[in-house]
Amino acid sequence: MDVTPITERISNRRSKDIYEYIRKHGTVSKIDLLEYSGMTISTLTRLLEELTQKGLILESGFGASTGGRRPILYQMNTAYAYVFGLEISRTLSKLVLVDLDMNKLDDHSWTMTDEMTPAKLIDIITDEAKHMMKGHSLDISTVLGMGIGAVGPVDRFTGVILEPLYFPAQGWSQVEVCRLLQERLGIPVMLDNGANTAILAESWVSRSQSYRHLLYIHAGIGLRSSMVSEGKVIYGAVDMEGSVGQMIIQTDGIPYRNSAGNYGALESYASLYSIERSARSALKQGRTTYLSHLAEDPETVTFQHIQEAVKKNDPLAVEIVTEAATYFGIGLANLLNILHPEKVILGGPLLAGSDLFFQTATGVAVRRAYHYPTYQVVFSKGSLGEEALAIGAAVMVMDCLTSS
Repeated sequence: MDVTPITERISNRRSKDIYEYIRKHGTVSKIDLLEYSGMTISTLTRLLEELTQKGLILESGFGASTGGRRPILYQMNTAYAYVFGLEISRTLSKLVLVDLDMNKLDDHSWTMTDEMTPAKLIDIITDEAKHMMKGHSLDISTVLGMGIGAVGPVDRFTGVILEPLYFPAQGWSQVEVCRLLQERLGIPVMLDNGANTAILAESWVSRSQSYRHLLYIHAGIGLRSSMVSEGKVIYGAVDMEGSVGQMIIQTDGIPYRNSAGNYGALESYASLYSIERSARSALKQGRTTYLSHLAEDPETVTFQHIQEAVKKNDPLAVEIVTEAATYFGIGLANLLNILHPEKVILGGPLLAGSDLFFQTATGVAVRRAYHYPTYQVVFSKGSLGEEALAIGAAVMVMDCLTSS
């Protein structure tokens, strides 16, 4: 099905620049836009009229007078269009519907069971997206598109999820997710890895702040990372968002979960998998712990059980989480010493679910950062929590309005 490219909704580069400035700064005056653009007043007036007529921006009153006529104020029309953001992860998938200011209108999530094949998930997403549009009385022409943040590796140019590991269901290989959803929904669909979409979301939320270099790490079943500099995601030659988990921190360390991984990799010491493995091993060795009241069979112990035991100040659970967080902090310090971000956002179920893990890891990283205390980095769990990946996928689509 042919769909209109998002980039064609705004006709020329100068109009895109004006719209982008308004989008990022909120309410701005015509004087602000003249100073920013360097255009003549007649050219700027014409472009503003075109953007207003198309419904992309709105006049929002008048600013304070500086001696002459009060300047007209402009702001983005958040209801010009709506966007879907979709997260596809190993544990859950989530669909959100937002306006252009990323205000959420609707959302739905699904657990990724061993029955959630690509075909089944795409059927579910298609039905739910149509249900959301109908429920909010949205015509297809008002939907800008759908962005997808998925577990990598992905090919963002062809819209294919390549060979991700550890999905519960079979079939998650070479999935042409963009083509399939675009054909069914009739809207543009874009794909990137989830770490990149998450950092786009957090960068959008903090756009009024002065941070220019952001690092994002998602810790869950695996470890994923992304970095933004000057508002743009930094891409390498290939999509290897999960390679941070393959950072070697013990040269003679424990083997990875499969033959493709490194011995002594960070992910083998600091992930949901590694924490659950340590707890199960300790139970089999007969360690006294509150965990034995939560799971009769050591193999059924989950991170949720370990969280509950930590809240009870169970010595074993605290020991396991602290050790994993210490390794994570060492890996984080390595990244700080190489990349020197101004702000580090730590997301994913491992960070969101454990204050002990967050505090321990960041404390270790700060102590091991080179030239500390002259290098002061800010750590955060982020503003959007577990919605960052899906919201960021929507931001990725919105950004196309001002792309060439």
